[in-house]
Amino acid sequence: MAPSSPVSSSSSTAATATRVGEVDNRATYLSFGLAYVLGHGAAAVSKGADPLLTLPGWLPMTLLGIGLAAGTGYATVAALRAQRGAGKPDLLCGRLLGLSWIGGFTALFLAITGLTSTADLPELSAMLWPAGSGLVVGLLYLGEGAVRRNVLHYSLGIWLALVSTISLGFGTPGLFWVLAVAGGGGYAVATVLEHRRLVIR
Repeated sequence: MAPSSPVSSSSSTAATATRVGEVDNRATYLSFGLAYVLGHGAAAVSKGADPLLTLPGWLPMTLLGIGLAAGTGYATVAALRAQRGAGKPDLLCGRLLGLSWIGGFTALFLAITGLTSTADLPELSAMLWPAGSGLVVGLLYLGEGAVRRNVLHYSLGIWLALVSTISLGFGTPGLFWVLAVAGGGGYAVATVLEHRRLVIR
């Protein structure tokens, strides 16, 4: 068998190098998008003074939780896969990004718990958790997108942060409609664009 030429070897090495650190977010976007559409959508049609449907109270949160859990799992696998062959600085960066999720949601939990307790308005948590979670995720996407030089991920972060905070002005069930349609729609568009990004890179 003839040895590979230096040119082909260097080209192969370069191609491999460009893939190190590249995260495939398609499964994550799809799972999160379905969580938004099904979970928040179920809440939108079943909550409020005049609900469109009568659904069990546990169903919207269960649908949302399943989708988010699946998306988190896919995101973790994709991130670990992208770190194969990465150097120590990139590995450290990946770990810090992962810890940012824990820190962000811990801070959100403390903020919502403190606010609802101090104001003695426990019903606020039903609005603050879905909107606050979207805001935290959006801000985390901004950081990840900047570090990974992923404009699509960064743009989705801006969209989620804006949609989540704007939704608070619509009350219940308007908040859930905004999150289901605009948030879920944003993930749907991102899923399609992510496929194109990975194909043409």
